Amino acid sequence: MDSIMEATKVSFSYDEEPDSPLVLDGVSLSVHRGEFLAVLGHNGSGKSTLAKHFNAILLPREGRVMVDGMDTADEDRLYDIRQTVGMVFQNPDNQIVATIVEEDVAFALENMGVPPADIRQRVDDALKAVGMYDFREHAPHQLSGGQKQRVAIAGIIAMRPKCIVLDEPTAMLDPRGRAEVMRTLRGLNRDHGITIALITHYMDEAAQCDRVVVVDKGKLLMDGAPREVFRQVDRLKAVGLDVPQVTELMHELRQAGLAVREDIITEEDCVAELARLLEGSGR
Repeated sequence: MDSIMEATKVSFSYDEEPDSPLVLDGVSLSVHRGEFLAVLGHNGSGKSTLAKHFNAILLPREGRVMVDGMDTADEDRLYDIRQTVGMVFQNPDNQIVATIVEEDVAFALENMGVPPADIRQRVDDALKAVGMYDFREHAPHQLSGGQKQRVAIAGIIAMRPKCIVLDEPTAMLDPRGRAEVMRTLRGLNRDHGITIALITHYMDEAAQCDRVVVVDKGKLLMDGAPREVFRQVDRLKAVGLDVPQVTELMHELRQAGLAVREDIITEEDCVAELARLLEGSGR
């Protein structure tokens, strides 16, 4: 499958001393064009550090990172790399710079020298894509956390990247804001073909993705479809991670001796499995 981002044997340390501890230790990972990838790991696992390598914010000490055929170590391609991979961070307030929503989305485009007529079209398209067009003349500080994050995402997609890397974008949001952002990301991936790499510590968000990778102690520990990864409950808990609540429920039922599926990750599947269990018991 065609890869848009590829890390090959990447090692990295924030300390430049040769014997300093590695935050990433020989990580190899391909992100496929058009997929929705979740990256999981406890605090300090290296997942955010890995994310910053895909936007050339950080460069490997060893190994190589390629973005759409471009080496992130090539300084002459830095602009092209960051046009290809947009980055969204945890706190939207750190990415919003203007006092009006549409001006904020236009900010990067103006700095890029995009013609005014094109800016108008890109801003409108980006705000519509994230469901914030009706708020284009609002002040960002009047918006909810989820709305602010969607404006931050609009600012990135106005630049028309092929991929968006998001570093825990819902960590500061309430459940409603989290749902808004996830709905937006799924739409961008499904309707616009944008590759999404989501760093998150919310298991229910990861369950909605095409693929899940788990990072632990700077190494890639697991890689597979959500159902394959989350069925390994004990292994995930051993590295300090949880599983979706419905997966946890099924795990507890199996521990109690009930014959239920191991690969339940959605509420719909859980309801169906519980109904099957009750029917089988004659109730």
